[in-house]
Order: sequence, then C-alpha cells, then structure tokens
Amino acid sequence: MEPVDPQNGCASNNTRSERAAMPTSQELEAKLWAALRSDMTVMMGLANRPDHLLRPMTVQIDGEANRGPLWIFSAKDTALVGALSGNDDAFISFASKGHALFATIGGSLTLDNDRTVIDRLWNRFVAAWYEEGKDDPKLALLRFDVEEAEVWEDEWSLVAGIKLLLGVDPKKDYANKTARMKLD
Repeated sequence: MEPVDPQNGCASNNTRSERAAMPTSQELEAKLWAALRSDMTVMMGLANRPDHLLRPMTVQIDGEANRGPLWIFSAKDTALVGALSGNDDAFISFASKGHALFATIGGSLTLDNDRTVIDRLWNRFVAAWYEEGKDDPKLALLRFDVEEAEVWEDEWSLVAGIKLLLGVDPKKDYANKTARMKLD
C-alpha cells in the first residue's frame, strides 16, 4: 500500500529514502530556535489591531531553553509599546539569513522590565540605543511568550533548481518541509 500525502490525500510517489529525508516537526522546531538565536531580526506585530503595528525588532533568547520567551528591548515612547494593554496577542514573521527557513510565530506580548533579565541580556548593541544605560527612563523590555509556530524550510536550493530544469515538480519536495506546531 502506498503512503498517502497528508497535504492532498493522494498516494505519495516518494521513495522510502525521500521520506526519510523529510524533516520532522521536532527537527524544524530545532532549526527555528537555532535560526532565531543566530539571526535575531524579526517583524513583530499585535494581532488584535487592524494595522498590526508590525515593526522590525531584535529578539534575544535567555539561556539555553528552546521554548522562549523571546526578549525584545524597545522604548516606552514607541507606538508598539504604547499600544500594549497588558498581555496582548502578538505574532512574529521571520526569515532566516539566506532564506533557508521561514516562520510565523504566535504568542503573547507583555511589558516586563525585569531588572535581572535586563542585566543578563544587556550588551553593547543594546546599550547603543539608550543614552542613560540600563536606567534610561525610556527603556522597555518586552517579553514574547511563544505559543505556536508554522515553519517552512526553503526548497529553492541548487538541487531544486536542477530538478526544475529536469522537469521534476519541486512543489512535491517543498510540501514535505513545513510543519505547524504548538510550542507552549
């Protein structure tokens, strides 16, 4: 009996070795956390606003945990921070350097000026934004608690290009490189 493709319910033409090469949800999740640690720049917005206030932000992960939270230094006088009402539904759009991985991440965003976290995450790049250092009255530390993510691993590589030139449909390979996962 041929395996069924969960995307379309049809029999899959993938060979056993092709199926073995497909990343699992856990592997994609691990790649997502590694890419976030490395690349750090995301687009973040508020889910409950019509304009979303989508803004580029730099995220940091405290410690070795691969579940977050993600921490973002911002300023109290920004539109995004000003729009926070406590514990807001938020989302992140992410593309890794080189575009090998893409993700949308859903979670909650809160203002959390925890001094111990500020001390741990403070570095010269963050310091460049705050004239009065860690005691700058404009400093706002945001906490993004990750709840779910959808991750895509890019299939448009040299191999995919060669397959396309040879008449092989690259969409089949790409369909097997995506996962939706709960992360809370």
